[in-house]
Amino acid sequence: MLRLEYEKQEIEQVIDRIVKKTMNMDLTWDWPCGVAYYGISDAYEKTGKQEYLELLKDRIDELIDLGLPAVWTVNACAMGHCLITLYQATSEQKYYDILMSKINYITNDALRFGDHVLQHTVSAKNDFPEQAWADTLFMAAFLLLRVGVMNKDEAMIDDALNQYYWHIKYLQNPDSGFYYHGYNNITGDHMSGIYWGRANAWAAFTMSKVSDILPECYLYPKYIDIAGSLNEQLAALKTVQTENGLWRTVLDDPESYEEVSASAGIAAAMLNRGNPLHSKYINKSIRGLLANVSEEGKVMNVSGGTAVMRDIEGYRSIPKAWIQGWGQGLALTFFATLLVSNDIAKDGAL
Repeated sequence: MLRLEYEKQEIEQVIDRIVKKTMNMDLTWDWPCGVAYYGISDAYEKTGKQEYLELLKDRIDELIDLGLPAVWTVNACAMGHCLITLYQATSEQKYYDILMSKINYITNDALRFGDHVLQHTVSAKNDFPEQAWADTLFMAAFLLLRVGVMNKDEAMIDDALNQYYWHIKYLQNPDSGFYYHGYNNITGDHMSGIYWGRANAWAAFTMSKVSDILPECYLYPKYIDIAGSLNEQLAALKTVQTENGLWRTVLDDPESYEEVSASAGIAAAMLNRGNPLHSKYINKSIRGLLANVSEEGKVMNVSGGTAVMRDIEGYRSIPKAWIQGWGQGLALTFFATLLVSNDIAKDGAL
């Protein structure tokens, strides 16, 4: 069992501040909103605070009334996560119908390459031909898995696990255990070859959720790859945690700044994994992350939206001054998971 050091009331107050600040942001129907509202959904599910559900429902209803985007993208599918929560909490068909329109896009219309691997897309254009990005694991693969399990759809589950499997093969360095930001199937390389912090958070966090979501996960051979990949990644990540309990925007670069969204996602993955040997690293993260939440609920020192940059200086230079939906959402899921950490028990063999 994890041995963690925190005050429950303090964490609940921090969650409350972050939720209220997030709901004051002018987020629209795309991935910043998707990650932010995933965090609010997770906070609702783990705290049981009806207020969070009502805030979320009111805002999503407003966005629906204003009109949905004409086309979906891989990134925009991140909004499906909060729709799952709203549908399960209210049984309102409109949330399910929009959710399934996203699933239909991923299944039938999204660009793919190789072994049916989703190409990362951020617009209606062919933005990054035959490129796999770690971001896709959160925006689409994780969503496919959640809906596949909810609907008992084995084909959808298989597609989701296939996305995990190939993103592991394309993006994880088997020598270091770290994940590259992206892979270009046309050139057969990792482009600038950077171990971007938030890419590692997308991978670690979403892999850490598979065993929670998928019943009898051990009966799916591709899950064994997920568990093995995550174990190696977390063992590597603990070696580059800073003294402040955080991780850098380029993991192995001491000149890169500490980045809070990556740190929250990685620490949340450690919480989900439940390995007691990670307790001391999580405790450092608790202190480090609390120090980066303002009195108003802004999660600070979160890097802006980041493409696969040309070189390491590109990653070092991404600004971190502004509030970002993904910073709010990943911090929320870390703190919310912390509150239920005593209930997390994992099979050490997997």
